[in-house]
Amino acid sequence: MPCDARELLSGSRREAYALVSPFRGAFFTCLARRRDELFELTDAVPCAAGPVKSPVDPTLLAEHRRGHGALYGGLDRGDIDVERLRRLPAGLPLSQFDGGRLVLAVDVSPRLSPDGPRSAQRSFCHVYGRAKDDAQVIPGWPYSLVAALEPGATSWAAVLDGVRLGPADDATAVYRGSSDHLLPLLSVT
Repeated sequence: MPCDARELLSGSRREAYALVSPFRGAFFTCLARRRDELFELTDAVPCAAGPVKSPVDPTLLAEHRRGHGALYGGLDRGDIDVERLRRLPAGLPLSQFDGGRLVLAVDVSPRLSPDGPRSAQRSFCHVYGRAKDDAQVIPGWPYSLVAALEPGATSWAAVLDGVRLGPADDATAVYRGSSDHLLPLLSVT
């Protein structure tokens, strides 16, 4: 039985669509060259049944209508306007605490890559708790993240900015740059 479009866009689904649709349009404008392929690839990733372990995985989904050649062309020759993309999450509605306060959290979190010891700009990340009473230093990339927290007992957070730290970067200086970039963009309504 075919689904009625009015049924799909009723109540909370309509509200979600109203929020996501402009975001998707703004994201599309952040893509420069090969934007159609990059956008379709981005659309397909959340539709995967599990983790996406290879760039080819999303091309096997129905949401990705192009072939492997388009994927590799998009990854090789595609381009993203990074500054425009960095401004995008700050324009979304953010949860507020009592009195309309916006609470931001800052953290430096590693993205470990033990199998990539020769990757460009790779650092060594100090990691605790991977084994009993053992702290390890594992190859990877530390990221400085700024997130808006949600009130209540929830683990949800809206990541507003993420910057990969290089071996010579100072985490405090990178955070200062992120906050200087973000604060003018945040508008609590």
